[in-house]
Amino acid sequence: MRTVKYTKTTSWKQASAALAKDPKALAIAGGSDLLGMIKEGLEGKGLPRYENLIDIRTIAGSDAITFKASDGLTIGALATLSSLENSDDVKKNYPALARAAGAAASPNIRNSGTLGGNINQRPRCWYYRNTEFDCYKKGGEFCFAVTGSNAYHAILNGELCYIVHPSDTAPALIALGASAVISMADGGEKTVPFDSYFTGPRVDVLRENILKQGDLLKEVRIPAPKAGTGMSFLKAQRRGETYDFALANIATVIVKKDGKVDDSRIVLSGVAPTPYRATVAEEAIKGQAITAQVAQAAADKALLQARPMTDNAYKVGLAKSLIVRSILEAWA
Repeated sequence: MRTVKYTKTTSWKQASAALAKDPKALAIAGGSDLLGMIKEGLEGKGLPRYENLIDIRTIAGSDAITFKASDGLTIGALATLSSLENSDDVKKNYPALARAAGAAASPNIRNSGTLGGNINQRPRCWYYRNTEFDCYKKGGEFCFAVTGSNAYHAILNGELCYIVHPSDTAPALIALGASAVISMADGGEKTVPFDSYFTGPRVDVLRENILKQGDLLKEVRIPAPKAGTGMSFLKAQRRGETYDFALANIATVIVKKDGKVDDSRIVLSGVAPTPYRATVAEEAIKGQAITAQVAQAAADKALLQARPMTDNAYKVGLAKSLIVRSILEAWA
């Protein structure tokens, strides 16, 4: 049986310092994704053999959810998905985030799984998760999805590695203009917009975000919604798979002014290696009064750069449909 060291921490500084000094250490909170990967024995250049689990669940206040009308929402990274789903403040002011949290996984997992874990979870690609395939993401020299089974892989920004980002909450956070507060190894902190938080294969094929050894996502901050804001979250899954990962999902936030779109953010997941902000669609609806025709034109433009593989062309039409529905729902 494999032996793993366990280290309990009581502050973010202590946890970051413990991670920084041990390259085989990894933080654990809910453990939904991490424990599965350890049990599966996934290792490689991009997956070191973790031998020291740094428990951050014992950090006081790390699961707090606080809303102020003047400042917005602050969420501790260890807040559970179910607490977000059921928070009156979140449901009232950020319904897209409440829906995203409620769409993730199963009720049991949402009761223990954290917001930070959902944001930072590793890819679900079956080649990455299989010990028999030494793919790019694990430090190998090939993406097996290119010539293999790729029904659930990327149609946008694939290059090198065609994983899709699995988080349900990440698109909502980006659409809401949220920022990440990161505890750093040197004892300091930095705040980074979620627009800049995720990294794709073109930047570093071994990682999905900017966190370095010793860095920890401490909390999430979301500004107060502007007057005239509407929002939507939609998730498409395989038929009958109630608790499955998304084939694609989308969060849309629209700010109305004088009966037209003043500002918007449209963000998809499940279609690219990182949450994909459809800026082309945002530009297409700016200054417009939304109709089904306007929404469809925006969706068509947003997918012009799609490059589906042999088995996932259906995602192009699916993503277009989600964009149309999400724009109309956020506008209503």
